[in-house]
Amino acid sequence: MPVRTIREADLTNKRVLVRVDFNVPLKEGTVTDDTRIRAALPTLRHILDQEGASLILMSHLGRPKEGPEPEFSLKPVAERLSELIGKPVKTADDCIGSVAEDAVAKLSAGEILLLENVRFHKAETKNDPDFAAKLAKLGDVYVNDAFGSAHRAHASTEGLAHLLPSFAGFLLEKEVAFFEPVLKSPAKPFVAIVGGAKVSSKIAVLESLLPNCSTLVIGGGMSYTFLKAQGHAIGNSLVEDDFIDTAKSLLAKANEGGVSVVLPIDHTVASEFSETATPESVDSVDIPAGKIGLDIGPKSIDALRPIIAGAKTVLWNGPMGVFEFDNFAKGTLEVARMVAECSGTTIVGGGDSVAAANKFGVADRIDHVSTGGGASLEFLEGKVLPGIKALEA
Repeated sequence: MPVRTIREADLTNKRVLVRVDFNVPLKEGTVTDDTRIRAALPTLRHILDQEGASLILMSHLGRPKEGPEPEFSLKPVAERLSELIGKPVKTADDCIGSVAEDAVAKLSAGEILLLENVRFHKAETKNDPDFAAKLAKLGDVYVNDAFGSAHRAHASTEGLAHLLPSFAGFLLEKEVAFFEPVLKSPAKPFVAIVGGAKVSSKIAVLESLLPNCSTLVIGGGMSYTFLKAQGHAIGNSLVEDDFIDTAKSLLAKANEGGVSVVLPIDHTVASEFSETATPESVDSVDIPAGKIGLDIGPKSIDALRPIIAGAKTVLWNGPMGVFEFDNFAKGTLEVARMVAECSGTTIVGGGDSVAAANKFGVADRIDHVSTGGGASLEFLEGKVLPGIKALEA
């Protein structure tokens, strides 16, 4: 799905309306993780480099329920963006109407304005045409660089694209460029590492990846449903009994397609689900009664080394265990390091695996770390993302 990009846009003397994803964590009015702001900088700098261009930025932040709520204001984000981009960032107290229009009218070439949270208006999430039209009045050209919101058909991500000359920013373009080949024609061997708590949330991804996979590595809480489907004992580990038949079906499809499925062969367990629980090693596929599997074990880790090292493409989506608990983080840590050391194309998508890559300091050694949690998941499921569909060339 080739998209129109800002490389094709004439931005000279234009007011450029850019949808960014500045939905970042805040604590006491300060941005605590600016990854998403940094990810947008190449697009913003490119626009500012065009003669006479000015920047009008839109984003959501959090899930405000009843109109403007101070804790969801984007003003702290403007302060952090100003520090990162090295120039003042103006703000408006609204994203539409006379307040926004007056702020835009005062904007000179080379200046930046961040509009207030678009979700302060319920019309945003309803993709209301009138709301989209009010946003469109503020710019001459529309650029979407918010991959993390591209799976939402909202006014600022989809509706607006039909009202102005519309283009993808560099970040959105990069996300598509890395994810699309994974679904269509990945360089092989292609190793997909899928973890996380539940089979139910990842089954569509597993089924979408299976036709092109060489090896499918399944870890995390979801692995216990697969192990139970194979007849193994899983103690008190997390299991989705409603998905055991689904797991059996997927294992059968993999077998028919010649895809190797790798499940844990040993475990790190505990008697309770707790950060302070004492970790115990189980040198077996089967987990004893009363024990909870919370991470893959050392034999499982060692089995993955040659598989990941020999891959031409690696996609990692989801942790191998409860990596938030230090006692049960080793499997995820080691997989993060293996992915970082792989000489093939490496992609990390999904909120938890991105958090793990950042926590363990390997993000800068991975070819692509996605900025979209739900968006990357839906892309990998093969779904059409409305925000990208609207920009197709």
